[in-house]
Amino acid sequence: MSTAMRTDPLSPALHVADSHDLIRVHGARENNLKNVSVELPKRRLTVFTGVSGSGKSSLVFATIAAESQRMINETYSAFVQGFMPTLARPDVDVLDGLTTAIIVDQERMGANVRSTVGTVTDANAMLRILFSRLGRPHIGSPQAFSFNVASISGAGAVTLERGGQKVKERREFSITGGMCPRCEGMGSVSDFDLTALYDDTKSLNEGALTVPGYSMDGWYGRIYRGCGYFDPDKPIRRFSKRELHDLLHKEPTKIKVEGINLTYAGLIPQIQKSFLSKDREAMQPHIRAFVDRAVVFATCPECGGTRLSEAARSSKIDGISIADACAMQISDLAAWVRGVDEPSAAPLLATLRRTLDSFVEIGLGYLSLDRPSGTLSGGEAQRTKMIRHLGSSLTDVTYVFDEPTIGLHPHDIQRMNNLLLQLRDKGNTVLVVEHKPEAIAIADHVVDLGPRAGTAGGEVVFEGTVEGLRASGTLTGRHFDDRAALKPSVRTPSGALEVRGAERHNLQGVDVDIPLGVLVVVTGVAGSGKSSLIHGSVSGRDGVVAIDQGAIRGSRRSNPATYTGLLDPIRKAFAKANGVKPALFSANSEGACPTCNGAGVIYTDLAMMAGVATTCEDCEGKRFEASVLTYHLGGRDISEVLAMSVTEAEEFFGAGEARTPAAHAILGRLSAVGLGYLTIGQPLTTLSGGERQRLKLATHMAEKGGVYVLDEPTSGLHLADVEHLLGLLDRLVDGGKSVIVIEHHQAVMAHADWIIDLGPGAGHDGGRIVFEGTPADLVADRSTLTGEHLAAYIGA
Repeated sequence: MSTAMRTDPLSPALHVADSHDLIRVHGARENNLKNVSVELPKRRLTVFTGVSGSGKSSLVFATIAAESQRMINETYSAFVQGFMPTLARPDVDVLDGLTTAIIVDQERMGANVRSTVGTVTDANAMLRILFSRLGRPHIGSPQAFSFNVASISGAGAVTLERGGQKVKERREFSITGGMCPRCEGMGSVSDFDLTALYDDTKSLNEGALTVPGYSMDGWYGRIYRGCGYFDPDKPIRRFSKRELHDLLHKEPTKIKVEGINLTYAGLIPQIQKSFLSKDREAMQPHIRAFVDRAVVFATCPECGGTRLSEAARSSKIDGISIADACAMQISDLAAWVRGVDEPSAAPLLATLRRTLDSFVEIGLGYLSLDRPSGTLSGGEAQRTKMIRHLGSSLTDVTYVFDEPTIGLHPHDIQRMNNLLLQLRDKGNTVLVVEHKPEAIAIADHVVDLGPRAGTAGGEVVFEGTVEGLRASGTLTGRHFDDRAALKPSVRTPSGALEVRGAERHNLQGVDVDIPLGVLVVVTGVAGSGKSSLIHGSVSGRDGVVAIDQGAIRGSRRSNPATYTGLLDPIRKAFAKANGVKPALFSANSEGACPTCNGAGVIYTDLAMMAGVATTCEDCEGKRFEASVLTYHLGGRDISEVLAMSVTEAEEFFGAGEARTPAAHAILGRLSAVGLGYLTIGQPLTTLSGGERQRLKLATHMAEKGGVYVLDEPTSGLHLADVEHLLGLLDRLVDGGKSVIVIEHHQAVMAHADWIIDLGPGAGHDGGRIVFEGTPADLVADRSTLTGEHLAAYIGA
């Protein structure tokens, strides 16, 4: 009997529509993938493992998720696609069985100073509607409660056409916004230290301005010289009151200089527009240093930092204003919203309750809605993005997660696992890139990539169940059940770093002595106050080098050689050996191939179609002009040197004709953090998250400081690499440094000389020291959540 005719109720035929239960990938070659082919079960939880840089993100994000998003974009009209980001088809032969992909990655939230936890999750939008309907006194529409909308009013004549006649009428309009007029919705006001803006003993032509980028040789020089408001040859201290006002405070004014129409603005409005409109974390290091030196930020005296106008703060529901609601811890706000009983707003209240409960369920109940989104850690940002998907009615969707357990205490990982399983059980495909054994253990299917990183990776070394992975003999399989033991003896401190009365964020007047000359681990559940304590009271001190989780910003022209400063001694060595200028050996300067401008490829923009990148025919992708490649150092040209791995380059610059001590020292630090396999000319955009953090660590290791502060250095690290990291931390301490690590990984806790545990909970339930002592004492004591999990980890 044919399949189509079958009627036996006991063995119903599989409908052809139900046969598409696999996502098939064949011949994937993105980044370092070597013709990878995998078949992933749909409606199951698949975890991708492997060392940092083995190709996990290239397979999951750059291939599967990227193609899904590209194909969805193609369903829109060409007109609509013109407004969307253009996505190239991944380098893969076959991608079959894809479903809509929703990517929940670790990218930090936008660093816009106006962005808060409430604005990025729509909770603020719902609160604004609620207060505009139920708030008393009634002050206006939801805009009246928005700190991003200014109040505006105006009047004037408008010309209308009626019955072929032009009629002039007087019209008035007004918009009631919630923005505080003093701070313009920023919550803080700035005051300037004028001595950091200019040297008043000099004239402008003598280089009086000390603001980065404001030299007299560029556009600013042309504007300030030709504006006519003051004499550029007169020392600033001899300026009249009027001249000084025009230099510092003059509002933007149209002027003509040498026949060109330009806009002149005083130094302070110009700095506010170009520097202070950006989040501090998004600034380049030299700009950030200038802002820290020149600008003093204080809480706005009018709105008290709430960003809202007096009218917006005056409208209340049950005695609570929208400013009070946004300042509450979200778990408390959820309880308050449950107490608001108003049938006319029932649907809105139900949605708002669900959103706030999702925050608590996902372990972010300790945040407040007015928290700037740029201050969230990578893990917090990822979980905040998850919130909008938790209550979704969509099924048969592919959810893609990038290490969702980052920043989570072992106590919180179980909660995250439950959320991932809930998404799967609703009929979705869940793909997770992960290193933590506790998260890998819940997988239905495991894909292990390797065997190593970079060019030594990019292959599937195991595919199957978690039990199969344990027995597989791959690097992940061998290290899966690794458990660090407590050290038999701990180091003796050489002193102490005192912290007294720390009250940043949720800290409750914390007093603590942090031992020096040893490895100190600061731990506690997410939101307990670890970062507030260390970054608020330790990081800014003299001799303290803080290495945080901030992303490395870099274009495809940036690479490890440019980021670490390695290219400078290499260029000088080439210039000295050949008797020419160092600028010739930079693909971003004089040595660049004129055809591709040093990019190595030529990009052709095809509007709404994906752009095409073709290798430059003149330089064959080497990025340099042909004449530059005739110059050699140690028998190699500059393009061959940039194609070397860190290990090769370390050997090359360590001895012989090419011996360059400055370059060798930087390469040694890159090797020490486990990046020996990286190519020194590899674009930063191709590095994984773990590789970027270690690159940052290698760069900071050169700084002169006695105390190193590391913020979750195990983020993005494979189980096998954690051992390598512990060796690096030991070498730093044995070299005379003090190392303070904010960490949740039990292996790092077990390896510590001293543990400071914060808690007992998160938000206002935390902010206290619940344990200080050695790891052995913490395990024996078992009085805290950390102690219980560490004891279970080491099998005590």
